[in-house]
Amino acid sequence: MKMKELPISERPYEKMEMYGAKALSNAELIAIIIKSGTKEESSVSIAQKILSLEKNGENNLRFLQNISIEEFMSIKGIGKVKALQLMAICELTKRMSRPLNTNQVQINSSEDVAELLIEEMKYEKREVVKAILLNSKNIIIKIIDVCFGGTNSAILKPKDVLQEAIKIGAPKIILVHNHPSGDPTPSKSDYDFTDRLVQASTVMGIELLDHIVIGEHGFRSIFYLKNN
Repeated sequence: MKMKELPISERPYEKMEMYGAKALSNAELIAIIIKSGTKEESSVSIAQKILSLEKNGENNLRFLQNISIEEFMSIKGIGKVKALQLMAICELTKRMSRPLNTNQVQINSSEDVAELLIEEMKYEKREVVKAILLNSKNIIIKIIDVCFGGTNSAILKPKDVLQEAIKIGAPKIILVHNHPSGDPTPSKSDYDFTDRLVQASTVMGIELLDHIVIGEHGFRSIFYLKNN
């Protein structure tokens, strides 16, 4: 059914104006972003095809953050401009999940770190390694991206983690990375790298407070697991 054939109260724009965004389905919200359909299909119908790109049946919109421009454009009615609009919206939602200001955030536990980064990192389809640099009172100075890997692992050396801390004189650091598999259980290589990083950071006079692994189903602290 074409959009003009729908009752006014069922057209996404009018429905949102009348009842608010919460009243719209996922397909209707996407339809508003892509604006128009084709001669054969409405924007809602095209939006439903976009949602069908999710292959795991989890009904989770996070998968859209990992859809490539080519995958979006494989759907009839989605050209380059609409594909880029969708990718821009996905990136905005990811950035909106980040804390507004980390300058005065004090880290007192592994849970504090997880609360800060888990929403941003748990759905990443490639391995992302971040370093949290802190002052002597465990207040965050800055959070940096150390490196990006593939779907299985990131190639990392202790100097990659420590160089920014050395540069700015940060006395403490926390390492955080994700497992694209969704399972936050640390691997043997995670433990081995942590041991090497402890040795290197000690030599440089920097205290490694923790190494946390984030997955879709939670997080694990390597330091906690090693000491318990």
